[in-house]
Parts: sequence; structure tokens; C-alpha cells
Amino acid sequence: MSSDKSFIEFIVDQMEDAGTISSRKMFGEYAIYCDGKVVALICDSQLFVKPTEGGRAYICDVVKAEPYPGAKLYFLIEDKFEDREWISGLIRITAHELPMPKQKRSRIRGN
Repeated sequence: MSSDKSFIEFIVDQMEDAGTISSRKMFGEYAIYCDGKVVALICDSQLFVKPTEGGRAYICDVVKAEPYPGAKLYFLIEDKFEDREWISGLIRITAHELPMPKQKRSRIRGN
């Protein structure tokens, strides 16, 4: 089941104090970016944050779950995303600990 667009907009708005936040539709669901890094996924209108040591310490009582079948475990954020300051803090910590994405090489296609 695809996530509701209004939920995506709400989550992005809640996180805006963490940095430059954006979303991108991927495979029918959404990736959430902070300063160019994928920090979270939204699947079935649930928020899954990439696991980091700082994030684990910040959350304290971590709930892990797969955003989709076969995926790595993420931190499932069940209702704390309604606290704008708290979720922005978590996303800021997560983005800080994640590496910058690798640059994609442009392909030159021959005839």
C-alpha cells in the first residue's frame, strides 16, 4: 500500500529544522533526504529512520522493523515524529553520522 502524500508532506515539514529536507518517490514509497543523504524511508505511511549509533542513543527505547520485506532493519518511529524538535534532532544526528552518497559516474553510450 502506498503512503499518503499528505503524510509525506507532514513528515518533511516536521523535520525541516534538521537541515535541507526533501522527499523522493521510490518504488511506490518515499525516501527522505537531509542535506543530500537518505536518512529515512516512509513505507505504508510509517516512518523508518536509518540506524546509527547516535540515533540509537537519542531514541533510547529503539523499535526495529523492516520498511519492506527483505530490507535491512531500520528504527521504526511510531508517534514521536509529531514532536517537531525531537524528530529534527534525530534526523540531524542521523545525517551527521551517515556518509555522503557516492557520486554516480555518467555513462557514455556508444552506437
